[in-house]
Amino acid sequence: MSGVRFEQRGRITELRLDNPAKMNALTVEMLGALSAHLERIERDPAIAAVMLTAEGDRAFCTGADINGWGDLTPAEFARHWVRDGHRIFDRLARLSKPTLAVLNGHAFGGGLELAAACDLRVMAPKAALALPEAGVGIVPGWSGTQRLLRLLPEPMVKEMALFGHRIKADRALACGFVAAVDEDPRAAALALLERAVTLSPRAVEVAKTMIHAAQGEDRAAMVEALGSAAIAATDDRAEGVAAFRDKRTPDFSGK
Repeated sequence: MSGVRFEQRGRITELRLDNPAKMNALTVEMLGALSAHLERIERDPAIAAVMLTAEGDRAFCTGADINGWGDLTPAEFARHWVRDGHRIFDRLARLSKPTLAVLNGHAFGGGLELAAACDLRVMAPKAALALPEAGVGIVPGWSGTQRLLRLLPEPMVKEMALFGHRIKADRALACGFVAAVDEDPRAAALALLERAVTLSPRAVEVAKTMIHAAQGEDRAAMVEALGSAAIAATDDRAEGVAAFRDKRTPDFSGK
């Protein structure tokens, strides 16, 4: 079992972390499944939005399963575990479709970093956020000291990473990290997503790209993607492709 379930609900895809016995801690298999699902979602025009949820009600995700990295050499830990996690979380953050994490329970360590990679978050009142890595002798490795700083005040990140404190739902809402705190966060998330899927998919995609570029989320690729999208709609692009195929000199019109 991969530990990540894929369920289609109309134009909304639900990705559900399914490792409740370990409070949905992320395993190597779960990371691989998440990566594959994200690739499938990106390429499927029938999917308009993504909801990331978790099985059970104790935790959304308590981070990386220590059995997955505890015995790795320093080189393996840095080169593979950390980089693979970054690659997959970056893929989620840069998905062209709107994403929403449902924090039905605690989001700790890698679980908080996973939630931060989504566009919006909805949180249960009993849930809490934390960066507990220092308690097991490591540091946040999947953007907890980077992307998270764009979403939470620096003192709040330090409070979690340096002092071991947990952030409750009311504080997460007050600082804008979550869009809503609700006794039924999944229902609240669905209401937000059902509105999102009525909007123009292309307009939403471009707006997300522009917002991310302004915030520094893979800015170079975002700028080139926007430029490439604009040039792809021109007559010159069509003429250039046709001339290449016909083995002739293109006659560009500037249109």
